[in-house]
Amino acid sequence: MGLAPAAHGGNRTGRMFTGDRSGDWLFRALFDAGFANRPESVHATDGLELRGVYITAAARCAPPANKPTPVEMRRCQPFLLEELGLLGQVRVVVALGKIGWDAYLRARREMGQAVPRPLPRFGHGVAAAMPDGITLVGCFHPSQQNTFTGRLTRSMLRAVFTKARRLAGARS
Repeated sequence: MGLAPAAHGGNRTGRMFTGDRSGDWLFRALFDAGFANRPESVHATDGLELRGVYITAAARCAPPANKPTPVEMRRCQPFLLEELGLLGQVRVVVALGKIGWDAYLRARREMGQAVPRPLPRFGHGVAAAMPDGITLVGCFHPSQQNTFTGRLTRSMLRAVFTKARRLAGARS
């Protein structure tokens, strides 16, 4: 779960994280962890197949300066709740950034699902067990701000999705 489709990526191509630099990093990591059949996503009909993974976002449009207001988040939440309600076998949720982390926890509460108390704090690589067995894993967002500065490296991103693969397989 990320923040929002990028204005020049997901909004333009019709597939989240497709056609932008964040997606270049994300799809490579998904491929390396066995969640995708190819390491890149260029357009919606490029043959990419995701395996056992679903990509969504907390917001439906790219907010100015990547900082959605509380009003924007509330307006977008019904779409996120609908999507999450349709997913029947979720074992692991990877939150790309603190906004994605917080949005997932809010969505759980809104859907009547329990959340741990105290609320787990976001951190890269942090895994938080939800009462129903779903594991929430934090990951720095693969934004240019994080990748250009080295806050997030390819090996760090790959490790999060490898961990997610392991956690998803560990639950019976």
